[in-house]
Amino acid sequence: MEKNSKQKVTRTGFLIAMGIVYGDIGTSPLYVLKSIVEGQGGLAKIDENLIVGSVSLILWTITLLTTIKYVLIALNADNHGEGGIFSLFTLVRRTGKFLIVPAMIGGAALLADGVLTPAVTITTAIEGLSNTPQLSHIFSNSQTPIIITTLAIIATLFFFQRFGTDKVGKLFGPIMFGWFTFLLIGGGIHLTKDLSILRAINPYYAIHVLISPGNKLGIFILGSVFLATTGAEALYSDLGHVGKKNIRISWPYVKISLIMNYFGQAAWLLSVKNDPKHLNINNLNPFFDMLPDKIDLFAVIFATIAAVIASQSLISGSYSLVSEAIKLRLLPKLRILYPGSSIGQMFIPSVNFILWLATSLVVLYFKKSTRMEAAYGLSITITMLMTSILLYFFLINRKIKKGYASIICLFFGFIESIFFLSSLVKFIHGGYVAIGITLIILTIMFIWEKGNKIQAKQAIMLNLHHYKNQLYHLKHDKSYDMYQTNLVYLSSHMKGDKIESTILYSILDKRPKRAEVYWFVHIHVTNEPYTRKYEADMMGTDYMIKLTLHLGFKVSQEINLYIRKIVNELMKKGKLPEQKQEYTITPGKKVGSFRFVLIQEHLSQGSSLSSFSRLIMHGKLAIKKITTSPAKWFGLEFSDFRIEHVPLILGKRRKLNIKEYTLK
Repeated sequence: MEKNSKQKVTRTGFLIAMGIVYGDIGTSPLYVLKSIVEGQGGLAKIDENLIVGSVSLILWTITLLTTIKYVLIALNADNHGEGGIFSLFTLVRRTGKFLIVPAMIGGAALLADGVLTPAVTITTAIEGLSNTPQLSHIFSNSQTPIIITTLAIIATLFFFQRFGTDKVGKLFGPIMFGWFTFLLIGGGIHLTKDLSILRAINPYYAIHVLISPGNKLGIFILGSVFLATTGAEALYSDLGHVGKKNIRISWPYVKISLIMNYFGQAAWLLSVKNDPKHLNINNLNPFFDMLPDKIDLFAVIFATIAAVIASQSLISGSYSLVSEAIKLRLLPKLRILYPGSSIGQMFIPSVNFILWLATSLVVLYFKKSTRMEAAYGLSITITMLMTSILLYFFLINRKIKKGYASIICLFFGFIESIFFLSSLVKFIHGGYVAIGITLIILTIMFIWEKGNKIQAKQAIMLNLHHYKNQLYHLKHDKSYDMYQTNLVYLSSHMKGDKIESTILYSILDKRPKRAEVYWFVHIHVTNEPYTRKYEADMMGTDYMIKLTLHLGFKVSQEINLYIRKIVNELMKKGKLPEQKQEYTITPGKKVGSFRFVLIQEHLSQGSSLSSFSRLIMHGKLAIKKITTSPAKWFGLEFSDFRIEHVPLILGKRRKLNIKEYTLK
């Protein structure tokens, strides 16, 4: 959708919100009550108070966390129409450098969720085949057919990411609208048979079940209840796709459908909890088992499609999250492709492969959805807590009184902390997988971000003004062949008129490079998502250009295209002489050739760093070797570029003591 159309409430916007925003939370009814029942020891071990209290907890969890925190409050924290934890971070990062910590932790946990969501939702849907009359003889005797089918669907899902989802994505909205209608009707039929379950609307039952003797898990039942709201963070992250108005107008229908289905499942459980027929069902799942046998197969197929759509939303969200982290310099540069018709339709091959591999390994390791649920949810409670911290500073920046902001964020933080502790009890049963994935991603982020800081702090910087004369004489020194008309260097740490010494070392020392114009380019990632601005400083010359590109954190950094446009504008303004070429297929060409020099640094043994800093820098440079080349990242594959290896000397040079050996 176009940016301005996101601000309008439309039927298209309503349907797109259905297809993109609610996939994760929309598949929660597949496993929430199933997890609660299994956590209590099965259908024979539950009583009426537990059932009523459980759905009351689900209702108020969705109301407090999803509706109030995210739909009503967090959606206001939009960064020029974009949402998500990194967009929120860019709104508040000027408040304090320490805010990078919750942003990194929350982002890492959200990426871990991108691994677990496809594994849990698709496995749960396929497990429904074990109780379908048509296929139970294949899927009920062994978990192997379920695992094979799940892995095949996951492999197909990730394989087709490279082709984009523009065309099939248009079907997501109507399909998910049909899915929520299915939830509404399926739950409503059983609810009308026992309206007494409506007493669960009273929060008394939610509180009472936590201390009820019939609840064998006590407060730790919240670990399963929380699964009902795992899609809330994804809802905020997808703000930029549809706009908050379309999310807010579509949410009531989604919430009513979800609650009706949960209440319907609860009513069905009350009606069969003493029925010997149902007590003997293996892998009882209230979602599927409450439906008529005639539509079991249809329900499983529909649930699988919904699970695939939910997974697709999380995968696409992971691409966006990684792209934002790269531009905020929290992750190394990775190759990004745009297979769709819009820039929002991105594909990151390395991320896609890692997600597929990790998701498949999770399925193979846990085998059953019940075991996966132990890992699922824990990572999202971490993200929610980090979002609450950042929201506090956002509210302060919005001139909300500190007292009110503290009350709001402490309230949600307290609830989320309880959910986190409840989920943490699952650590030894599978939660360690979620924490492990989060820690791996967080470690990479920490090394990259810390390495950038060490490099920025310790790198030797030189003032360009001090080298103007040398560059002027080099330009006119015909004893050197013309290296290129325009010679472009990228500076990572440009501060005012100072740039890294490695750049000037490359021009003057390594091999004097004669050029008509020397470009020193720095990319500044702005707090806004779609900024495209530049500052060009000629430094009082016609042969040196200090260029700062101000690009939004969602804008691709193809500097070749920007510089081609900027050079023409500088010539029109008379700041830069025309660069006529004698030999060209373009008559009247006024712009000369360009060569981009990309500096590849290797940590010098002469650097004076602490052991910890040296370890971080070695880690950063090792990660850099296995990520995409700067040429691909900056869109220079088809441009004239040169990769130059230079020693990276950080801090003062180490003093080496050596004495002449004298023969006696």
